[in-house]
Amino acid sequence: MANASLNALAKRFKALHTPHHPLVFANIYDAVSARAVASLPNAKALATASYAVAEAAGLQDDTLTRAANVISAKNIASAIKEFGKPLSVDYQDGYGDELESGLTELIRAGVVGINLEDYNGNTKTLYSISDATDRIKRALSTANALGVPDFVVNARCDTLIQGGGLEEVIERGRAYLAAGATTVFVWGASRGVSRSEVVELVKAFDGRLNVLLNLSGGLTVKELADIGVARISIGPTLQIGAMTKLKKDAEAILAM
Repeated sequence: MANASLNALAKRFKALHTPHHPLVFANIYDAVSARAVASLPNAKALATASYAVAEAAGLQDDTLTRAANVISAKNIASAIKEFGKPLSVDYQDGYGDELESGLTELIRAGVVGINLEDYNGNTKTLYSISDATDRIKRALSTANALGVPDFVVNARCDTLIQGGGLEEVIERGRAYLAAGATTVFVWGASRGVSRSEVVELVKAFDGRLNVLLNLSGGLTVKELADIGVARISIGPTLQIGAMTKLKKDAEAILAM
């Protein structure tokens, strides 16, 4: 894909991140799941979930290598090319010094956005705010050099699950947005993110917030839209459900 058309796709992707009218992702993890979701009219864009990508590769989320992640992304990008929809890749923590090289491969494959975590998978600690913002700038500089200045970075903040408070989340999130991130993904893991926290984060980030949809009693898409978030994702939920169904069907067949 020529750089001009790729940046046009990136610009279209960025415009979909609209407070009160959130972009909703049914996160995918391989070529088959990507084509299934891409064929749906309501799928405005696609995004991978690294946990699910790792599972599909026979790995765990914390052992998903840059090479395996990039290979998966290339396969997905190729599989959905005919649909002309934006693709974002969960790039984990950027893989240290491999951030630029891996991102270059992704962009050349047609990827127009990434998730970028602020938790260092090697040291098992949060990056400092200055290091985290520098990595966002490095990613955007790489994309700009490749002719995609509208590349989207969804900056993930892991402060809450590392025992930090909402004040630090806001400090980090504002710094990430100032560095050029389009949205901030505040992850709460099993702890979750409460309604009051979502309200406060939306206010602090002018709506440029990504939250994980909890299908088991959490806030609905409509409720999150009314509060003002700009992006909603579901992580590995589809894969977990698909594998549960596959196992049940396989068990029935093998029992015949």
